[in-house]
Amino acid sequence: MGSEWDEPLTPAGRLFMQAEMKQIIHCVVGLKNPIQVEIVKDEMRKSMLLQHPRFRSLMVHDHRGVEHWRPVQIDIDRHLVIITEGVSEVNKYLSDLSIEGNGGLSMDKPLWEIHLLMEQRCLIFRIHHSLGDGISLMSMLLASCRKLNHPLELPSLHLHTNTSTTIRRFNLWNLLVTMWFTVLFAVDFVLRCFWFRDHKTPITGGAGVELWPRKIATATFSLQHMKTVKNAVSNATINDVLFAIISSGISRYLDSRAPNGLRDGLQLTGLAMVNLREQPGLQELSNLMKSNSGAKWGNKFGMILLPVYYHRSNSPNQLEYLKRAKAMIDKKKKSLEAPFSYKVGAIVMSTVGPKFASFLNYRILCHTSFTISNVVGPQEEIMIGGNPITFLRANNSALPHALTLNMVSYAGRADMQVQVAKDIIPDPDFLAKCFEDALLEMKEQVAAKI
Repeated sequence: MGSEWDEPLTPAGRLFMQAEMKQIIHCVVGLKNPIQVEIVKDEMRKSMLLQHPRFRSLMVHDHRGVEHWRPVQIDIDRHLVIITEGVSEVNKYLSDLSIEGNGGLSMDKPLWEIHLLMEQRCLIFRIHHSLGDGISLMSMLLASCRKLNHPLELPSLHLHTNTSTTIRRFNLWNLLVTMWFTVLFAVDFVLRCFWFRDHKTPITGGAGVELWPRKIATATFSLQHMKTVKNAVSNATINDVLFAIISSGISRYLDSRAPNGLRDGLQLTGLAMVNLREQPGLQELSNLMKSNSGAKWGNKFGMILLPVYYHRSNSPNQLEYLKRAKAMIDKKKKSLEAPFSYKVGAIVMSTVGPKFASFLNYRILCHTSFTISNVVGPQEEIMIGGNPITFLRANNSALPHALTLNMVSYAGRADMQVQVAKDIIPDPDFLAKCFEDALLEMKEQVAAKI
């Protein structure tokens, strides 16, 4: 029997409950000082996390089998996993948690945990994707933090323009351009779901790869270096630089793994998650929790296809990668591809049901080469429970892709988690270095021209 207090899952929440699409988000917080367990518990008791109804609810099924949230009493000790020894590396621990079956969340309690890696001075927030997306969850985490130099102030949440919310002056020409690119990319999206797939390369995943063992490495970038490269091309953005890095880094990696074996200009397609809130970027949590807010809590994102192209990495001009990335992303900004994917997904969920929607999402994952997400964090140093935070990182549980890239920026640097299926990409540390070297070469070329 249901309860009058039960809240139905959103369509996106139901999607992430399907077997093929179960996803857990890992938000990783490095700390400067040793972890004090009692302080962590005190911070949890007064945090916004325990005030949000979804974090105080079980996922249950009604008599028709439809999922609902049902409020329960929270036992904090059941949500803390304290690891005192046996962990040599944070990324090794994360890679084990990312495999289906190894690190699932128990369904007899609300779908989140906090792992305390005592020796590594690291907190890992593990949250089921049905509770919310990366923007929602990062906003909730930051609501429990304070500025390091101003301990009474919340972190500043800088807005970050995304590819779906660029404001353009309305006129007939812009409308026609928007319609053209929307139709073009929508058709490409549909064809990807059913027929088209990327050419097979040494980084290609596929059906069942989400069950394979994982490895994770971290590529670290200076935001100042990214801004220096960005300024070398008129009207370029940090996202343009990121995709230039990915394109160049993957080309470098493929040169070493398939020398002379791939056609120059070969397309490899990334699947990117785009925040669709009216106010882009991280949000004040009070706005996210208002039901009538344009920000709105939950999963509010669309997907877009972002092609990168393999080019032999002995090219003398690395900035060509940035010019190509900017040209591609500029076209995406002129379309409504992300809202289209979101609306079509919602329609499919409400008319055909979550199983077919899950099938379509799984197909498009199998037909593309990698996943990419990018969350812009606070640019000043912050602390949680009085303990300074040294880094913020994020990744999600395994997908059919053999390569998943999740980037979070914080305090002047950006950390990109490079998650791989290790039987396909056995050397993620080398791949991470390919990405880092790509940015450094671009920065050096810019410096040489000054």
